[in-house]
This record gives sequence, C-alpha cells and structure tokens, in this order.
Amino acid sequence: MDTAAVTTPVAAEPELARPRDPMPLNGIDHVELYVGNAHQAAYYYVHAFGFEEVAYAGLETGVRDRASHVLKQGRIRLVLTGSLDSGSEIAGHQHKHGDGVKVIAVSVPDVDHAWTHAMEHGAEGVAEPWDSTDEHGTVRMATIKTYGDTLHTFIHRGAYSGPFLPGFAAKHTDTAHPADTGMLLAIDHIVGNVEHMDEWVSYYEQVFGMREMIHFTDEDIGTEYSALMSKVVADGKGVVKFPINEPAEGKRKSQIEEYLEFYEGAGAQHIAVATRDIVGTVAEMRRRGVEFLTIPDSYYEEVPVRVPEVIGQLADLREQGILVDRDDEGYLLQIFTKPVGDRPTVFFEVIERHGARGFGDGNFKALFEAIEREQALRGNL
Repeated sequence: MDTAAVTTPVAAEPELARPRDPMPLNGIDHVELYVGNAHQAAYYYVHAFGFEEVAYAGLETGVRDRASHVLKQGRIRLVLTGSLDSGSEIAGHQHKHGDGVKVIAVSVPDVDHAWTHAMEHGAEGVAEPWDSTDEHGTVRMATIKTYGDTLHTFIHRGAYSGPFLPGFAAKHTDTAHPADTGMLLAIDHIVGNVEHMDEWVSYYEQVFGMREMIHFTDEDIGTEYSALMSKVVADGKGVVKFPINEPAEGKRKSQIEEYLEFYEGAGAQHIAVATRDIVGTVAEMRRRGVEFLTIPDSYYEEVPVRVPEVIGQLADLREQGILVDRDDEGYLLQIFTKPVGDRPTVFFEVIERHGARGFGDGNFKALFEAIEREQALRGNL
C-alpha cells in the first residue's frame, strides 16, 4: 500500500458550531414607491439618476387601478406606482405620506418557509403565499407588514424570464436619451425612521432572524441642536441591512422628528445605493440635476489624517462634497441627496465601500449639520 497517498480525513465542523440562518435572504429584489405621478417620476429617475425603464403595467396592459413603471440600473430595481382611482389604497397612501416607499421586496429561496417563519414569530400577514403566472413562467410571493404602512414582500422568481412580474410588459427607455450609464450598482441598505426603535429592532430579530450589527446612541449621532439613536440589523450573510432610527431629545427638532411629522408616521427614510466610482457618479448626477447636501470646506481639513488613503483624490472629493470615513476593515465614501419630493422625507445616499462595513459614523456630525442647515431654510429646525 502506498502510504504517501493516504490522507487523514479532517473532521467535519459540528453542525451546532455553525449558526443556522432561520430565514435565508438572497437580497433586495425591488423597492416600490407610491407616487403622485408615476409617469413624471419615472422621467426624473431615468434622466437624473440614470435608470432605464424596463417594464410597465397600466391601462395598456389591462391593469385598471394603477400605473407602474419599473426602472433598473445594475442590480437595483425601483417600481414607481401611481393611482388611477382617487379612492384607491395607493391614492390614500400618497395623500397621507406624499411620495414614499410602500414595498421593500426581498428575494428568498423559499417563500413558504419565509412566510411560515415570519407568521410563527409575530409578523402580521397581508397576503399568504400565492403564484403569479404568465407565458414567461411563475413567480411566488407573500406579503407581511412592517413599520408604518410599509410592507415586505417575499419573492422567488425561479426560472421566470419575463421583464419583471406577470402583468408587466417590456418597455425600454427612448434610445435618444440613453439612461443606464452604469453609475449605480446595487442597494447597500435601506433606513427606516420610527418612533420606537427597539420595538422594530426586536421585530427584525424575531421575524427575520436578523442580528444587531451596530448600535449608535444620541452621543454618537448628535449636534448642538438635535440627535437621534440608531441600530443596524442585518441578515446572516450581511446582504440585507436595515438601519432603524428614532429621534432623541434635543434642543430643537431633529431630522427624524421632521420626517415623522411630514411623512405622518414611520417609513423608509432613505435608500443607499452603491457605486464603484462615486466621484464620477456624483458629478454626472449633478449634471443631470440631482441636488446634494452641501458640506463646508472646513470638513476636509482633517480628512488626510482620518483617512490617508484618499489624499490622492481629496481635491475631487472636496469639489463634489463627498464625505469620507473609515473603520477597522477599510474606508468608505458617501454623499446624500436632498429630499427627492416636495416633502422633507425620502432621499438617497450614494456610497462607495473599500472594505468598510460601517455607515459613516465619523461623518454624522457633518451630515447632521448639513441637514440642519436645510431644516432651517424650511423653517423646521
């Protein structure tokens, strides 16, 4: 026997040593916003943010109560839905909240398992698992409630080959105005503003099996005038991340209080989208008309000491007003748009990560002061 060919088997890692993910998630499938005019909103996101319209549902496709435009860029899908009936739930949502996020849909490997786990752990169901089918295949879905009037839909597409979902027809942006520049790649995280943070952190821990990733107190996130508290929950693989904010007591009205007042309740505050070239992306978005928060020039005086890796591009970061932060695993670059609607509620973040897993806590003071300047202009500070 050739002993040189003999290898000693390595004992398998005990199953108990590997924590089981009670609800596996593949990522964010899409985010649906209810808006006052979906046709015009789609034009804005196509021409300002660089999305491409890929699917549509409305009167022309046999849908009588709504018009929905599906926009795509990288792995990001936004669905903009407007009502065709003043008495509909869509119209009521938009009337109360203004333009805002209604559905955060998460891709799961098994809709029935996700639904059962959620219901057994305290979720409030909206729609039991159902199949939606057309000539392109079948999509299985189920829907539960979360904070405010926001919903989560579990979705499994399997081998579905249609442009979005059954009932949607393919549609492409006018080639005379090419939209998809490849600026934005994926959804990094979605932030919720609520009145009782710990209640909703517990909800995600129990219903989704998520874990608390980071905890920020009012001492971490505050200025002379206002503060908030935040906890970040994430799934087992860290692909779905939901920071949850609540207001903290301060001398004046915080940005979270302003949001809760004008949104008239809890809801999704902002969607963070990832890019590989934040300087080029932001410059292009500015050219297309997107407005960003203004950061004072003095902010950049300490950046070379805090994050020496960016010294070579500091002039470009300063020109575009991009914030810089680092943690033990690397650094990140981020910037925040002004609210994208009439109400001071929903906005977007653009983020470029270089190993960092954090959320820019070193920038909170500069960011909050920038937001407070905008609040003061609105008379809401």
